Amino acid sequence: MAYSLRFQAHSEVGRIRKNNQDSGYASPTMLMVADGMGGAAAGDLASAVAATMARDADEYLSGEEMLTHMEALLAEANNKLTELVSQDLTLDGMGTTFCGAMFDGNQLGLTHIGDSRCYLLRDGELRQLTHDHSWVQQLMDQGRLTPQQAATHPHRSLIIKVLNGQNNSSPDLSLVDVALGDRIMFCSDGLSGMIDDDRIREILGQQDLDVTVDDLTEAANEAGGHDNITVVVADVVEQDDARDAARPQLVGSAMEREIPDVGKPVPPPPAPAPTRAPAPAPKQSGAEASRYAPEPAPRRWPGMIAGALAVLLVIGGATWGVVAYTASRYYIAESDGVVAIYNGLPGSILGYELSSLTERTDVVVTDLPRFYQRGVANTIGASGLDSARETVGELRWKAERCVSVRLERLGQQPPGLPTPTTSPSGLSTSPPNYPTYLAPITPTTTEESDPEAC
Repeated sequence: MAYSLRFQAHSEVGRIRKNNQDSGYASPTMLMVADGMGGAAAGDLASAVAATMARDADEYLSGEEMLTHMEALLAEANNKLTELVSQDLTLDGMGTTFCGAMFDGNQLGLTHIGDSRCYLLRDGELRQLTHDHSWVQQLMDQGRLTPQQAATHPHRSLIIKVLNGQNNSSPDLSLVDVALGDRIMFCSDGLSGMIDDDRIREILGQQDLDVTVDDLTEAANEAGGHDNITVVVADVVEQDDARDAARPQLVGSAMEREIPDVGKPVPPPPAPAPTRAPAPAPKQSGAEASRYAPEPAPRRWPGMIAGALAVLLVIGGATWGVVAYTASRYYIAESDGVVAIYNGLPGSILGYELSSLTERTDVVVTDLPRFYQRGVANTIGASGLDSARETVGELRWKAERCVSVRLERLGQQPPGLPTPTTSPSGLSTSPPNYPTYLAPITPTTTEESDPEAC
């Protein structure tokens, strides 16, 4: 027996972000959300690419055909991102999650990459159908973090697999049987990261679909609304021709962001037409030869000047492009023993430094875990100044934690060490003011590779 879907989709900015980098799509045969990332590097474009390509590839298929089709869709979307970045290097760093499914009336062809989620509510029991491709989820799988610790971990937004034009875009694929009365929800982490599963189950249990979507969004905003919020909810209902013909819904940045056309290759120039060799000039007398002697070749200075100008324009354009791209990049590195933020790119060209110091912080590099010391030594890239400052805040938290750990090892308290205070976000707001003689104990090989080891 085949069923139909009653669906509703919604996407909004939330209370903190300045623009919406989420996209969503819902139709009688496909449901999906995409959470873009990259900030100034066009996360909204990445999610719009994923959602619009899903819409364009939407059709009725069944069984394993759905999985094959969705896997090909993600590969095509990933290739599109590669082409866009190669055409415009300022887009380098953009990426997007993808969590969606095709529907054939009896099964979902579920496809997932990143940390957006799919939930199934059946008979009052909520089940998460997807497994986050995130660093904290990996630590939880290894038994190194509890769900409660993961909820407040400073790197809970770090994703280890995503659509970003690279080769790490292999999604999770599965077929899921549905039953009459099931309620299915796809959402970005702007929802699942703000309210827990018990609250999600409570709200999803309401009967009215529109009210459910509104209440889910309101709950995420009331919890802080720190990220964009995208929700796609669908009920499995009796087969209905009218519902099977319902108009699809596209929401979020896919409705606002124009996707650039990838440049077409320039066709080869036409072959030159064949020309006849000139007839030999007739022999002439001395006077006539003098009269009809060819004029001296015209000076070539104008052509040479034009060629030189063309070369200078090309060099100038390339230089401007490098300067503009460099000015848009930021990274974190060491400056006189402390963590610092630089604008530009590491290194130099022909003796010209490609970066300049933007901010020196009070975070001492040697106070960090060894893992992060190496990261700072190798430089840590950032998509913008705000992103770099957020990373510095996380590094400060790591340094302060390690100082406390090392003090416990030494069993002493250096004079003048202040008690750190924390902001609501969990990051310290008081600068460390302690001597730097607290050398860490030499770590083991396991600790050396552990990001949390001090």
